[in-house]
Amino acid sequence: MSNKVLIVTHSSDLHADLVVERMLARDHQPFRIDLDAFPRDYQLSQTFVNGCMSTHVRRCPDGEWLDLARVGAVWIRKAANYAFLSEDLSPQERAYAKLETEQALFGVLYTLDCYWMSHPAALRASQWKGEQLQRAMRMGFRIPASIVTNCAERVRAFRRAVKGQMIFKTMSTPTLAAEEVDGAERISDGVLTTLVDDAMMENLDAVGELTCHFQEYIPKQYELRVTVIGERVFAARIHSQDDRRSAIDSRDMAADVRYAAHVLPREIEQRCREFVHSYGLNYGALDLIVTPEGEFVFLENNPAGQFLYIEELVPELNMLDTIATTLIKEAACRK
Repeated sequence: MSNKVLIVTHSSDLHADLVVERMLARDHQPFRIDLDAFPRDYQLSQTFVNGCMSTHVRRCPDGEWLDLARVGAVWIRKAANYAFLSEDLSPQERAYAKLETEQALFGVLYTLDCYWMSHPAALRASQWKGEQLQRAMRMGFRIPASIVTNCAERVRAFRRAVKGQMIFKTMSTPTLAAEEVDGAERISDGVLTTLVDDAMMENLDAVGELTCHFQEYIPKQYELRVTVIGERVFAARIHSQDDRRSAIDSRDMAADVRYAAHVLPREIEQRCREFVHSYGLNYGALDLIVTPEGEFVFLENNPAGQFLYIEELVPELNMLDTIATTLIKEAACRK
């Protein structure tokens, strides 16, 4: 009996939908756990008896059981809020249910000795922006001069030292956690990377409330999104400087930004691959700047970053097929 690919995500994940389509076309039926329906629509059983462990998961709507001993590869995509049979749980009951669900689920997942894209422990270890910058610098990347602080005086001194423009950018999420609160409670939908002007400097004491991240502004020739999938590296060139709205932050959806396939210098390609693999990751989406002088500058790595929008804009970067093929191949290799 062939090994299975296990996909852990949520029910609205179009990336997973499209990869599953490609796996089915290759006659491989993966098993999918949608966390926004777990444990409500699933049954889990992990048993330890006479020195042996057995673990099974059942998807209730179709009745399919998965013996996790058959899992040869796991694709961890995106987190979601759990769902429970009772919709009227009290706040304490819901908090406890979440903690117990995490114990049960990750107590199962962490037992799997298989191919991971990527392991939860590696995902967590790789998400810290300050550590990323240190690692990138150590591995030979140029990084922007940066400061993370809640001391206004340190920020003022930093700006004087960089002798140019300075930007503010979030470390955790550009949405400012808007998705974590009800619509009526939202005060902002987010903030993109922002040039710090004189008015902001006059109100700089506000950083005493919350540790903030500032960097020197580096002029760009263009930007790169470099996606590492296993040993494969896919680079998309982002012509962010064509439009003033995307010049500071290419994520400004109001701008019609051109994307194109890009061939990286071999040294940069290898450095990107090694950076991702240094965490034990088999997937990563790196953001780089290329300066007018042609120098490559590391900004960050997104260990579970989105890639579908890149492939839609640059179809020759066939990342969906690559992920499907990699998962099936690696699952089949596991004994």
